[in-house]
Amino acid sequence: MTLTTLSECVNNAVENGYTQNFKIADNKLVTEDGKSFYKPADIIISNFFRFEGYTDPQDSSILFLIETTDGKKGILIDAYGVYADSDYSDFIRQVENIHKG
Repeated sequence: MTLTTLSECVNNAVENGYTQNFKIADNKLVTEDGKSFYKPADIIISNFFRFEGYTDPQDSSILFLIETTDGKKGILIDAYGVYADSDYSDFIRQVENIHKG
């Protein structure tokens, strides 16, 4: 199966157990409910996908599939390129365990 859109990749990730929606706050990865926080050393990026905005550069994005040391699995989505959130980019650069599968 070829996954070509962000929504296809997100749906596939959810089907494979990546059900958490993560965000970055105060240089930590945070669960959507705000109850769990992770430092870069506490996570594994098991895969990532980049999407190009062919007609509008603002549509460029990157999807990260993330696993935490306590067993949570989820996704983190950021803009890509000029529109990327610097807090997200700074956090991801600190993650040492990154895979492309």
